[in-house]
Amino acid sequence: MAAIFGLLVGLGHFLLSKPGERPKLDFLIPAMIAQFWLAAVLAGALLMGPPSSEPWISMLMTVVVIWVGLIVPPLMVTLRFRGHSGPMAAADSLHWLLVLLVQAAVMQSLGLVRPPY
Repeated sequence: MAAIFGLLVGLGHFLLSKPGERPKLDFLIPAMIAQFWLAAVLAGALLMGPPSSEPWISMLMTVVVIWVGLIVPPLMVTLRFRGHSGPMAAADSLHWLLVLLVQAAVMQSLGLVRPPY
Protein backbone atom coordinates (compact mmCIF):
# COMPACT_ATOMS: atom_id res chain seq x y z
CA MET A 1 0.00 0.00 0.00
CA ALA A 2 2.83 2.42 0.89
CA ALA A 3 4.53 1.68 -2.43
CA ILE A 4 1.35 2.53 -4.32
CA PHE A 5 1.05 5.89 -2.56
CA GLY A 6 4.74 6.50 -3.25
CA LEU A 7 4.15 5.74 -6.93
CA LEU A 8 1.26 8.21 -6.99
CA VAL A 9 3.57 10.91 -5.60
CA GLY A 10 6.11 9.97 -8.28
CA LEU A 11 3.50 10.17 -11.02
CA GLY A 12 2.48 13.60 -9.77
CA HIS A 13 6.11 14.71 -9.88
CA PHE A 14 6.46 13.30 -13.41
CA LEU A 15 3.38 15.15 -14.64
CA LEU A 16 4.51 18.43 -13.06
CA SER A 17 8.08 18.20 -14.36
CA LYS A 18 7.10 17.04 -17.87
CA PRO A 19 3.85 18.78 -18.78
CA GLY A 20 2.06 17.27 -21.72
CA GLU A 21 3.89 13.93 -21.53
CA ARG A 22 2.36 10.68 -20.32
CA PRO A 23 4.42 8.11 -18.43
CA LYS A 24 5.11 4.93 -20.38
CA LEU A 25 5.73 1.39 -19.19
CA ASP A 26 9.49 1.88 -19.40
CA PHE A 27 9.01 4.46 -16.62
CA LEU A 28 6.19 2.83 -14.66
CA ILE A 29 7.66 -0.66 -14.23
CA PRO A 30 11.07 0.43 -12.83
CA ALA A 31 9.32 3.12 -10.76
CA MET A 32 7.01 0.55 -9.17
CA ILE A 33 9.90 -1.80 -8.42
CA ALA A 34 11.83 1.10 -6.87
CA GLN A 35 8.82 2.12 -4.77
CA PHE A 36 8.37 -1.42 -3.41
CA TRP A 37 12.06 -1.65 -2.60
CA LEU A 38 12.09 1.77 -0.91
CA ALA A 39 9.00 0.84 1.12
CA ALA A 40 10.62 -2.43 2.23
CA VAL A 41 13.82 -0.69 3.34
CA LEU A 42 11.83 2.03 5.09
CA ALA A 43 9.67 -0.54 6.90
CA GLY A 44 12.79 -2.30 8.12
CA ALA A 45 14.28 0.98 9.34
CA LEU A 46 11.04 1.92 11.09
CA LEU A 47 10.89 -1.47 12.80
CA MET A 48 14.43 -1.04 14.12
CA GLY A 49 13.65 2.32 15.73
CA PRO A 50 14.02 2.78 19.46
CA PRO A 51 11.19 0.95 21.26
CA SER A 52 10.63 3.66 23.84
CA SER A 53 10.17 6.55 21.42
CA GLU A 54 6.88 8.01 20.24
CA PRO A 55 6.05 6.24 16.95
CA TRP A 56 5.30 9.35 14.86
CA ILE A 57 8.43 11.17 16.05
CA SER A 58 10.51 8.07 15.38
CA MET A 59 8.94 7.83 11.92
CA LEU A 60 9.82 11.43 11.05
CA MET A 61 13.38 11.12 12.32
CA THR A 62 13.90 7.85 10.42
CA VAL A 63 12.67 9.45 7.20
CA VAL A 64 14.93 12.48 7.63
CA VAL A 65 18.01 10.36 8.40
CA ILE A 66 17.43 8.10 5.37
CA TRP A 67 16.72 11.07 3.10
CA VAL A 68 19.68 13.22 4.23
CA GLY A 69 22.10 10.33 4.57
CA LEU A 70 21.27 8.01 1.70
CA ILE A 71 19.17 9.79 -0.92
CA VAL A 72 20.20 13.44 -1.19
CA PRO A 73 23.99 13.05 -1.61
CA PRO A 74 24.06 10.60 -4.53
CA LEU A 75 21.00 12.15 -6.15
CA MET A 76 22.43 15.67 -6.08
CA VAL A 77 25.82 14.52 -7.38
CA THR A 78 24.26 12.48 -10.18
CA LEU A 79 21.79 15.14 -11.28
CA ARG A 80 24.33 17.95 -11.21
CA PHE A 81 26.86 15.74 -13.05
CA ARG A 82 24.25 15.18 -15.76
CA GLY A 83 23.78 18.93 -16.11
CA HIS A 84 20.45 19.41 -14.36
CA SER A 85 19.95 22.83 -12.83
CA GLY A 86 20.23 23.31 -9.08
CA PRO A 87 16.50 24.03 -8.66
CA MET A 88 15.56 20.91 -10.65
CA ALA A 89 17.94 18.77 -8.60
CA ALA A 90 16.46 20.25 -5.41
CA ALA A 91 12.93 19.55 -6.66
CA ASP A 92 13.86 15.92 -7.36
CA SER A 93 15.39 15.60 -3.89
CA LEU A 94 12.27 17.08 -2.28
CA HIS A 95 10.15 14.68 -4.33
CA TRP A 96 11.93 11.75 -2.67
CA LEU A 97 11.47 13.30 0.78
CA LEU A 98 7.75 13.52 0.08
CA VAL A 99 7.70 9.89 -1.13
CA LEU A 100 9.40 8.74 2.09
CA LEU A 101 7.06 10.80 4.27
CA VAL A 102 3.96 9.48 2.49
CA GLN A 103 5.15 5.88 2.63
CA ALA A 104 6.07 6.14 6.32
CA ALA A 105 2.76 7.81 7.17
CA VAL A 106 0.84 5.06 5.37
CA MET A 107 2.79 2.36 7.21
CA GLN A 108 2.32 4.10 10.55
CA SER A 109 -1.39 4.61 9.90
CA LEU A 110 -1.83 0.94 9.00
CA GLY A 111 -0.27 -0.02 12.31
CA LEU A 112 3.31 -0.96 11.55
CA VAL A 113 4.53 -2.22 14.91
CA ARG A 114 7.83 -3.46 16.20
CA PRO A 115 8.03 -7.16 16.99
CA PRO A 116 8.05 -8.04 20.70
CA TYR A 117 11.51 -8.34 22.23
